[in-house]
Amino acid sequence: MSASGRTSSAGVPLARRRFLATVAAGAAAVTAAGCARGASTSAQPGTTSLSNDNATWDDGYRKAGLELEKITGYSLRPLSNPSVTSYQQVVQMTLETSKASDLVKWASGYQLKRLARAGGLTDLSRVWQRYADKGWVRGASRGAVSYRGKAFGIPLYESYYVLFYSKPVFKRLGLSEPRSWDELLHCAEVLKRNKITPFLASQVGGWPAIEWFQELVSKVDPLFYQELVTGKASYTDAPARQAMDIWQDFMRKGWMTAPDFDQARGPGALKEGTVGMFLHGTWQAAGMSAAGMEPGVDYGACILPTVRPSTPKSVIAESGVFVVPSRASSHEAAMANVGAWLDPSVQRVWSDFLQDSSANPRVRAGNPVVAGLQRDIARNRRLPLVRYWEASPPSLIQGNSSDLGGFMAGQTSPATTLRRMQERAVSEWAAWKRDEA
Repeated sequence: MSASGRTSSAGVPLARRRFLATVAAGAAAVTAAGCARGASTSAQPGTTSLSNDNATWDDGYRKAGLELEKITGYSLRPLSNPSVTSYQQVVQMTLETSKASDLVKWASGYQLKRLARAGGLTDLSRVWQRYADKGWVRGASRGAVSYRGKAFGIPLYESYYVLFYSKPVFKRLGLSEPRSWDELLHCAEVLKRNKITPFLASQVGGWPAIEWFQELVSKVDPLFYQELVTGKASYTDAPARQAMDIWQDFMRKGWMTAPDFDQARGPGALKEGTVGMFLHGTWQAAGMSAAGMEPGVDYGACILPTVRPSTPKSVIAESGVFVVPSRASSHEAAMANVGAWLDPSVQRVWSDFLQDSSANPRVRAGNPVVAGLQRDIARNRRLPLVRYWEASPPSLIQGNSSDLGGFMAGQTSPATTLRRMQERAVSEWAAWKRDEA
């Protein structure tokens, strides 16, 4: 039984009590520091304040906001906090106060469900339905933005987890984009033989440890992955064991970078030709451009092939969301902007800025590599799977990510890692359901 599953005599999980105590203790200092570089969340005519945790996107928000203003009369005023921890604390502590921003960037899935469960969010079901009626949102993604049947989020973007690869290196070695598992293994063997590390794999920052786990499990059996993340299957079941064995085999062969390899160096390593393939979200296309790499010339991308040809094709999808606090100072303006966010004119500007896929399926990416992936997903009718980070209760995912990081560092075997993950799953799913009651 993991520590996160222990409870006090009052029946409240101790880990949750510690978390709440930490939030309460730091709330005053965090709030005083400001939600966004000292900027005010107070209403300003003609704008909606937008709290977010990624300052590198501020210019994109402003550009998309200019398009929104043409439709709604309100632009976006981004307020960024680069510290994820303090950002989350600020949002949770101010959500039901007059200091709440008009719009808040948040994660989808269980991260959103936990926030909605606490109260203070506006029901966006009608906004979602208007988008669905126009075909501007994927019906399959509604579950990831909903809690108890109500939609509380509007998709901010849509990214896919794919395998970026160096086109110059592949051309020099006579390799083609891998379209089958055997072709993937062949690429890895040739790259290793030529002193190029085949795959980038990292646990720096904690969460990246989930990337190869989610990919390998879903490429062994995507239906099992769905059952696993919803608590209907066990981490010790055969598909998970097979995925971990494949992962361990890749590491033993020297096909993966050291686990302390920083993903921020990924685009540079791909450009230099020291790494052949980089598994990551399509939002990394912007990082490729920043490294001076041209899409379709210096890099390509494909979706990891299935382990067996007969396995249904799938793709791991990630989407952040906009939520609207019930007590937002400019609530009417915020509702107007979430109601126009997925308009194609807005999404064209936003998608081009990100060099990624839009949450509106009718907007094609301007980046040709990402556009090609969109066509592949549609043509092959790939089953969209929620990214592991958002697919289960947050405390379960955080603990399991740590276990996966330990596995990558060689501290635990596949069997021990999966056993620990399953013990935590039993505990945390029980805690989630108990809190729901």
